Amino acid sequence: MKILWAPWRIEYIRSPKYEGCIFCDFPKENRDKERLILYRGKHAFIIMNNYPYNPGHVMVAPYRHVKSIEDLTDEEMLEIMKLAALVMKAIRKVMKPDGFNLGFNIGKVAGAGIDGHVHLHIVPRWNGDTNFMPVIADTKVIPESLEQAYDEIKQAIEEIENAEREGAREV
Repeated sequence: MKILWAPWRIEYIRSPKYEGCIFCDFPKENRDKERLILYRGKHAFIIMNNYPYNPGHVMVAPYRHVKSIEDLTDEEMLEIMKLAALVMKAIRKVMKPDGFNLGFNIGKVAGAGIDGHVHLHIVPRWNGDTNFMPVIADTKVIPESLEQAYDEIKQAIEEIENAEREGAREV
């Protein structure tokens, strides 16, 4: 069995927890850059993970507060997957990962840090991105600030959407 060591996550574990639900509250604040909201759809939105496993770690969540994917409407489920594809294109464009991990953690026992509001994690991966630093030095190297990653991914999303709109006009 392989073990995934993530000792850098201890910062999240030890940090004071937000009292409300970030997936319900943050979109209502209209402070997208500060709250790391990259994109707003009709039923769901894309937000960067403030405690990323890797650079470019984002989440897609519905606006509606539901515990699990079986509670989502068809429209919410479809938009979550469409937004996942959109942000993956954007991350591929600016970060050039070798792959991705996508997953829902449903319930605390499954690793849900925010239990009660379903969300999809999208984690870019690179060959060799798990190295000696987390294991030996108890340190995870994130080579880019959240703010820089936010700006780059947001710009890429806008470019992709503009290109798709232009393509639709040409047809």
